[in-house]
Amino acid sequence: MMRIPGYFSIFLLFLTTSLSAQQRKEFYLNKGWKFAKDDFQQATANDFNDKNWEQVVVPHDWAIKGPFDRNNDLQVVKIVQNGEKVASEKTGRTGGLPYIGIGWYRLDLPLQQLKSGERVFLKFDGAMSNAQVFVNGKEATHWPYGYNAFHAEVTDLLKQGTTNKLAVRLENKEQSSRWYPGAGLYRNVHLIITQDVHIPIWGTYLTTPSVRKELASVRLQTKIAGLKEGEKANIKLETDILDANGKVVISKATSDNLERASIDQHFLLKNPQLWSPESPVLYKAVSKLYKDGVLKDTYETTFGIRTVMFNAENGFTLNGVKRKFQGVCNHHDLGPLGAAENEAALRRRLLMLKDMGADAIRTAHNMPSPELVKLCDELGIMLIVESFDEWKAPKMKNGYNQLFDQWVEKDLINMIHANRNSPSVILWSIGNEVPDQGTPNGVEIAARLQDICHREDPTRLVTVGMDKIDAVLKNGFAAVLDLPGFNYKPSRYAEAYKVLPQGFILGSETASTVSSRGVYKFPVKTGPDLIYPDNQSSSYDMEHCAWSQTPDDEFIAQDKLDYTIGEFVWTGFDYLGEPAPYESHWPSHSSYFGIIDLAGIPKDRYYLYRSRWNTKEKTLHLLPHWTWPGREGEITPVFCYTNYPAAELFVNGKSMGVKKKDDSDLFGRNRLMWNEVKYEPGNIKVVALDAAGNPVEERVISTAGKPYKIILEADRKMLKADGKDLGFITVTIVDANGNICPHADNEILANVKGSVSFKTIANGDPTNLQLFHEPHMKVFSGKLVITVQSSELKGKGELTVSAKGLASAKIDFKIGD
Repeated sequence: MMRIPGYFSIFLLFLTTSLSAQQRKEFYLNKGWKFAKDDFQQATANDFNDKNWEQVVVPHDWAIKGPFDRNNDLQVVKIVQNGEKVASEKTGRTGGLPYIGIGWYRLDLPLQQLKSGERVFLKFDGAMSNAQVFVNGKEATHWPYGYNAFHAEVTDLLKQGTTNKLAVRLENKEQSSRWYPGAGLYRNVHLIITQDVHIPIWGTYLTTPSVRKELASVRLQTKIAGLKEGEKANIKLETDILDANGKVVISKATSDNLERASIDQHFLLKNPQLWSPESPVLYKAVSKLYKDGVLKDTYETTFGIRTVMFNAENGFTLNGVKRKFQGVCNHHDLGPLGAAENEAALRRRLLMLKDMGADAIRTAHNMPSPELVKLCDELGIMLIVESFDEWKAPKMKNGYNQLFDQWVEKDLINMIHANRNSPSVILWSIGNEVPDQGTPNGVEIAARLQDICHREDPTRLVTVGMDKIDAVLKNGFAAVLDLPGFNYKPSRYAEAYKVLPQGFILGSETASTVSSRGVYKFPVKTGPDLIYPDNQSSSYDMEHCAWSQTPDDEFIAQDKLDYTIGEFVWTGFDYLGEPAPYESHWPSHSSYFGIIDLAGIPKDRYYLYRSRWNTKEKTLHLLPHWTWPGREGEITPVFCYTNYPAAELFVNGKSMGVKKKDDSDLFGRNRLMWNEVKYEPGNIKVVALDAAGNPVEERVISTAGKPYKIILEADRKMLKADGKDLGFITVTIVDANGNICPHADNEILANVKGSVSFKTIANGDPTNLQLFHEPHMKVFSGKLVITVQSSELKGKGELTVSAKGLASAKIDFKIGD
């Protein structure tokens, strides 16, 4: 008899619920894992002694707790795509975190007694990397690419009447990444039990071939697994289509004496509600599979109804409305949480991007988690789902080039099958800045990979983020793609448009402007690769890398060129690794590209994009701060990011004049600038003016006094009692009058009580080497963010934040349903 060991505690989720024993059951394998970082030759054996191993909860990132060290994956390399001519030391390129090495995970599988004919599967949403999966000492499957989801049936490896042991070996090699990839079972692991005849994992494919205002056609193709070869079976598939309120709007039952392994169903939905970023309406297809009158399986497919078109006449249209992508690129790590996936953290990020006006994400440069895609479906964020950073030609010694020949088709198929029912997924990207753009077989590879995407999903176009524009315009690489995407080439869009056949161009990666939150350098400079002794970049938003531009260069191209279909800014959030322009300067362990910093606090640049992209709400943001002891009488330019047409600036009540947007000036097009202001303590005030010149809104920034107290602001005070929910608390140091102290660097201490636990702390400073998992850290530019985690017990939780010499602060949480 198979049984759950009495000591085993597991959080389980039934994706379908029924009293019938004929329903599939799905469990998250979160708890009960034992972990050790080293290579253990006998760790696959059931009787292996792991009592001294660490107990961990999955998703788990073994490297995020550090410590940071410049020698962790120290790379002596030449970054060709950045235009480097000679190799040099790259100290923080992968975050300075200890992700390299071998790690083992072991778990007692929580299996109830299986009935005759039941089948058991394991699904991994991502395992970093080179995963080898063993059940009871025998290999069940292996999958080397750490970003992809994979699954395997393990029924025949299970034993009756004893504990069944799952063991997973992972190995991360040196020089295998250009950023911090994370380490371990960093995404969810699922245990799935089905009947002998069932719908397999990713076994449905739903499309909407025709969509009109009054009627939409829906096609659902459903695979059937478990039929014996040559067997004729009396199969019936009943499918209900449910609207967003859970009401059945149409049903269909299809019966057949099957000799094939799939069923095709067609539906007509009257007056469909269309999915879009502005109205992300979701439907659900609930399919019940019967064999010989016996219910064998229930399977749910969430989908949306929308039409996506790309053509030379209208560019990009969604549901018949022309639009341009207002997108960002994001790596997969969650800052101080590392690569370990968490839905609450993702939701917070997506809501911040939505408030900024972003409507799209490019999953740079790898497959996304199911949680990200699900949330984008629900919240209304379009996705370019990207696959690879390398093909055959290497960027990294141990990069994907080592896997390409054997695995590229398998990886693409899994990526597409896992995500093709999601309405948020608009495009497939088969690569980013691959060196193959310029190789003799590059065009052939691009065509082959694109054909695989078309075969598995004929409804979506395919793109590549290209940087070698001279090569791809001459050799046919850009022409063979469905959609040409260019990285950092706004000055050459017109040239590409003239020679390419598609008639539209995407800014697949743009800007790469660098800044440190709350840091301002004088005099204000614009240009590439500006380096300062403190390893910081200026938040005047005019500094960038040598291969990129300021936001304004891309804004002009998108505004003036009708055939451009939008941009994806590098990046929405700062991420671990790639600390350009300080990749050869230590300490520096995270990027400066983010519109939002590593802690999740918006930089000034957030409001620049918000002033353009969020047209439903007004933006009025003033910079810099106004606390500059020692700069009295010196030029201190003042900028305003706003979607008002004009504004007037006052320094201590004295007008500095009215400024209007100036289309003739690169920077004046999108910001109001008073470049000759001299600093004097007191305050600056900006008064926004409407089109008629009337004052309508104002902002004031005052010179701060000494740090006096701590104030706390939580994104949410109600958390779920699921042991996984997170609350994010922004900590700010203010003076006695409530003004932010922008130079404060006080060390703060976090204490928790009740039904919450301390999770992480981060201040957004790329040079800070304090550890994220210890409950103390210095604030950076007067702020940081603390993350608390709910318990599984309902009740109350409390966070108290203190610092020497400051009045402390407390915030309460309710933990419940």
